[in-house]
Amino acid sequence: MSFFERNRQEISAKGLDASRLPPGQYLTDRFPVLHVGDIPDYEPGQWNLNIFGLVDRPFTLTLDELKALPSVSLTFDIHCVTKWSKFDTTWRGVRVRELFEMAGVQPEATHVMEHAEFGYTTNVPLADITTDEALVAYAFEGEEITAEHGGPVRIVIPHLYFWKSAKWLRGIELIPKDAPGFWERNGYHMYADPFKEQRFWND
Repeated sequence: MSFFERNRQEISAKGLDASRLPPGQYLTDRFPVLHVGDIPDYEPGQWNLNIFGLVDRPFTLTLDELKALPSVSLTFDIHCVTKWSKFDTTWRGVRVRELFEMAGVQPEATHVMEHAEFGYTTNVPLADITTDEALVAYAFEGEEITAEHGGPVRIVIPHLYFWKSAKWLRGIELIPKDAPGFWERNGYHMYADPFKEQRFWND
């Protein structure tokens, strides 16, 4: 019996629904830390978020301004392309679509490019970042998101592999067609559905 088969049996033995786990994934209680490069260190008040591109009203928010907007607390499973999954994670933040309503998305926009610290980018279809569950998140399990997990603010899009949920978010750009971000230029899948195992270009 393989490690993944044993892991699924353990999930069922705990009374959990093993179908929540995508193929090729294993369940963990930990929250592994995976990233390329340094972890940014922000001075108080230094962070901000830009909404720009194909919008009528581009704007910039400070962290305090973001936290002052109507927020939601949501619980969902997350899945990393490196094969770990974590069930029932709870995040607080502002729905991305609420920010887009403030900005006024132009009809030509079909995709977004998430911009993070150190020039990191990742692409997502507009339809996937405007679901009920897609958040600009600033809290995890009732606490501020730690820097190692992408704080002060990260995107969370739970139905895609977690590299599509950019850590250290600094901007969301509305764009007229799909375009590869950092990992997508380096062999990762453009869409990244974990239940279809869309890890790499040819998946």
